[in-house]
Amino acid sequence: MTDKQRPPEVDRVAASRRAVAARRERAALKHDVGMRVITPQELLRRAQENPDSPAAAMRITEYLTALPAIGESKRDRILADLGISPVKRLGGLGARQRAVLAEWLDERFPQPAARSGRSRLVVLAGPTAVGKGTVAAHIRAHHPEILLSVSATTRAPRPGEVEGEHYYFVDDTEFDRLIASGELLEHATVHNKFRYGTPKAPIDRALAEGRTVLLEIDLQGARQVRAAAPDATLVFLLPPSWDELVQRLVGRGTEDAEERARRLRTAKHELASQSEFDYRVVNDEVARAAAEVAALAR
Repeated sequence: MTDKQRPPEVDRVAASRRAVAARRERAALKHDVGMRVITPQELLRRAQENPDSPAAAMRITEYLTALPAIGESKRDRILADLGISPVKRLGGLGARQRAVLAEWLDERFPQPAARSGRSRLVVLAGPTAVGKGTVAAHIRAHHPEILLSVSATTRAPRPGEVEGEHYYFVDDTEFDRLIASGELLEHATVHNKFRYGTPKAPIDRALAEGRTVLLEIDLQGARQVRAAAPDATLVFLLPPSWDELVQRLVGRGTEDAEERARRLRTAKHELASQSEFDYRVVNDEVARAAAEVAALAR
């Protein structure tokens, strides 16, 4: 190639930077799928909707090995069974290939079944630091028709938290009494440290008055509510990405390094349980996520 034919140095540098950025975006997507922040079905949908996206540029081999419990040998067997070439990219799959892959995904990674109706008892749960409290507070401020339940907890108040508004702060003796007297709809020990519980009486009164009640609780509590009230609507709040979840936890500055590590380990297990919920909402922007949850609660 002559000097006249060779691209200018500035163009080569820009192209190299774009290639590096694209690889990083694909790596982040694979990490998010592996951590269950996004579902395999969602990543396939992104690839199909936008042929210029990082998802579309991902090779099918990369995609499959990013999925939980899929190694290279299993990946190769899956591709052979589905009749998909290993050189294919997600954005380049044909209609038949997309169909057989989607069918395999739904069987291997089942999604929540669609509900025929909605309850006036709505549960909002999700991993640590995903912003459940912030979304719930936005709903309380902008949707007064929805009653936000106030939980009892044995942990100390964080800066700015108000008794009776954010939580009822109680000691272990009082929490034991609430359990023994049957005054809690659900209760759980979170992060192997503090206990949280939802008082029943305010919820029962609000439901009797025809109001919608939103419970912002953890995964253990959500499971207890589902057992006690099978018709309750369960909503799982997701972060935009795993890296964003880590940044939110670090930026919050309310936990030391050991506590952050413990909470992130818990978050991994919590994210794996999202298929138990009726709906999933991504907290990429608080007002938008709150509006979506409020719509599900109506």
